[in-house]
Amino acid sequence: MDDDTLQFYRRNAEAYAGWAKAPSARLRGFLNLLPPGGAILELGCGAGNHLAVMLEAGFVVRATDGSPEMAAVASRRTGHAVETMRFDELNEHEIYDGVWASACLLHVPRDELGGILTRIHRALKPAGLFYASYKIGHDDGRDSLGRYYNYPSPDWLQATYTASGAWTQVSSDTSEIKSFDEAPATMLHVVVRKA
Repeated sequence: MDDDTLQFYRRNAEAYAGWAKAPSARLRGFLNLLPPGGAILELGCGAGNHLAVMLEAGFVVRATDGSPEMAAVASRRTGHAVETMRFDELNEHEIYDGVWASACLLHVPRDELGGILTRIHRALKPAGLFYASYKIGHDDGRDSLGRYYNYPSPDWLQATYTASGAWTQVSSDTSEIKSFDEAPATMLHVVVRKA
């Protein structure tokens, strides 16, 4: 992850946690496609809002965030251990039924995203499910707060996924949001299954 972006979340963990939105219906839909009580890896868990829903639904969750301060906030809010882990530290092989990466992989530099997707593919069990969301764009850059975004186009993202492993697309849709810096953005939500 870009260091300036990571430092932003480290410095602003409490403020970001206070802003973080409630989980959407997408999370419930994702969980309904997993085996009951299955193993989920959550990347970039932020304030722990999604983690709380997963735990309440009876899943076994390994929750992670790159910011130790954000991990502490999520752990305190949910009463569940949250590890500090960067995406490039993921080294498991075929142990998760699902990987949930909401609005976090969008901070991975473009030239590193394929490698992270390969790590996720490897960590999933056969037929495992993977959700991620990205801010749509055409070239990487920074927002008004200095956070790095890879801003992929749907075609570029699809090619990056294809190069990272064998996936079957389950769903893809968009939504309009207001970011933490109040800027409007179009989010691309992608659910794929390990082929």
